Amino acid sequence: MTPEEFQRKLHELAALSSETEWAEFKRNDHGPAKYHEIGEYLSAVANSLALLGRERGYIAWGVDNASRELVGTDFKPRLARVGNEELENWITRLLVPQIPFWIREGDVGRRHFVLVEVGPAKHVPVRFDGDEYIRIGSIKKKLKDHPEKERELWRVLSETSDQEWSAHACESATLNDLDSQAVTFARQEYKKKNPHFASEVDGWDERTFLNKAKLCIGGTVTRTALILLGRNEVEHLLSPAIARITWVLKDQAGIEKDFQHFGPPLILAVDQVFNKVRNLTYRYLPNASLFPTEVSQYDPWVIRETLHNCIAHQDWRQGGKINVVESPDDLLFTNVGDFLPGSVENVIRRDAPPEVYPNRFLAEAMVNLNMIDTIGSGIKRMFTKQRQRFFPMPDYDLSEAGRVKVRIVGKVIDEKYTRMLIARPDLDPFDVIALDKVQKGKPLTDQELKSLKTKKLIEGRRPRLFVSAEVAAATDSLVDYLKKRGIDKEYCKRMVEDFLTKRGQSSRQEIDRLLRDKLSDALTTDQKSNFITNFLQEMRRERIIQPVQGKRGRGAKWELCKP
Repeated sequence: MTPEEFQRKLHELAALSSETEWAEFKRNDHGPAKYHEIGEYLSAVANSLALLGRERGYIAWGVDNASRELVGTDFKPRLARVGNEELENWITRLLVPQIPFWIREGDVGRRHFVLVEVGPAKHVPVRFDGDEYIRIGSIKKKLKDHPEKERELWRVLSETSDQEWSAHACESATLNDLDSQAVTFARQEYKKKNPHFASEVDGWDERTFLNKAKLCIGGTVTRTALILLGRNEVEHLLSPAIARITWVLKDQAGIEKDFQHFGPPLILAVDQVFNKVRNLTYRYLPNASLFPTEVSQYDPWVIRETLHNCIAHQDWRQGGKINVVESPDDLLFTNVGDFLPGSVENVIRRDAPPEVYPNRFLAEAMVNLNMIDTIGSGIKRMFTKQRQRFFPMPDYDLSEAGRVKVRIVGKVIDEKYTRMLIARPDLDPFDVIALDKVQKGKPLTDQELKSLKTKKLIEGRRPRLFVSAEVAAATDSLVDYLKKRGIDKEYCKRMVEDFLTKRGQSSRQEIDRLLRDKLSDALTTDQKSNFITNFLQEMRRERIIQPVQGKRGRGAKWELCKP
């Protein structure tokens, strides 16, 4: 934009009777406290432009909002910083998906002006720092608070973009290009998802089944059918799309040790990838339970759900692969595309299906084949399962435009966080997510910080926050913990019964040696001794064991009660 064009555009905007959905005026409103608001306005204007069908919107500094007088500004965006980062880079990083915007600066007379030119949203609504915004008249609002605008925006974006890539027919493909084993498996899963059709499905010929399952259209093989059911050797028919999942194994130092590619049919590839993952046994809660618990590092349902989501939300047009990178303590899933709900918090808060899938036809077929659900609860269930295992929450990294990264951690990071989950099953899911950020050293929003501080769940000050040791220590209470994990106490009883069955009689010292190492290291020697004493007396009252007659004091022995 030349100086003449800059001045002409500035005068053109000043001639407007008022602010609009695509034009915002600032007299001299800037500074560090206002930088976040600039990003919000970019999101709002970009989304409003898409609704209006306009190609450009503007935010102008140096124009009086009420009188439209050109008063000038001392705002110098090129010199502004957020921490050590340039303002423009910081805003660009937090805009998802990234949109074109240009910062123009110029002088009119002796006065300085700033003009930010903005392009419209494409494909999906634009969000800034996790939230989507819209202009209602001249007022900036969160898009989620105006569902009628949100629905209309999605409709417009769907009509103006190629959202039906997955429904397109592959003219050169035939039913012979589909894998027979995959088709058989698809029938089985279809019957599970649609039990009311179970008695009919086996009677359908292949063409009828594929049409009803929304994999084919009129017997024509679609891209969806090739992705989910196609034979591996016909993957080239999807070009430039790459229907492939790559598994990579890395060691503790991040050095690649092994890898394997899995192509179509992806309905079978998901289990093949799962079988490559070394889902080792993890022994945890050494300081918060009487008996350490052994679990697999990863819940199988969580792994499959994450992979299915990668397939359903992949932007196949970009020719990228789905990757699963396995490290000793975590799994990293990546796919090309945008996270349409905007943020994980939005998904959990709404607990409803997204308004639009990037591949609607593919998503519907995956629903019919029991791969994903239609009620939008898959991601929420992933968080719930990790919470029930007392493991860290799934970590969604949406910082890179056009790419979604999900990390599933297979170990305890902070024992205080784990003990907190045990002690406080009543915690709000958003507080659990915020606590998870604390244990991972990630920044909290002001709202998250206020909630955790008010409930005294964290201590310290930004940026050094940590889970409250006082609250987390509640699980060190023996009585409270045994109430929560009574199954461990029963296991202990079975150990003593088995031991006495083999030995006949046993001294207290032998029983001590049997149980002491199984008790939590958080207990002192005296606490362990007192627990075993009380535990044996409880078994005596339940008439499971009895002291051997004639033996008293430290030399007393125990035996099983006679039938």
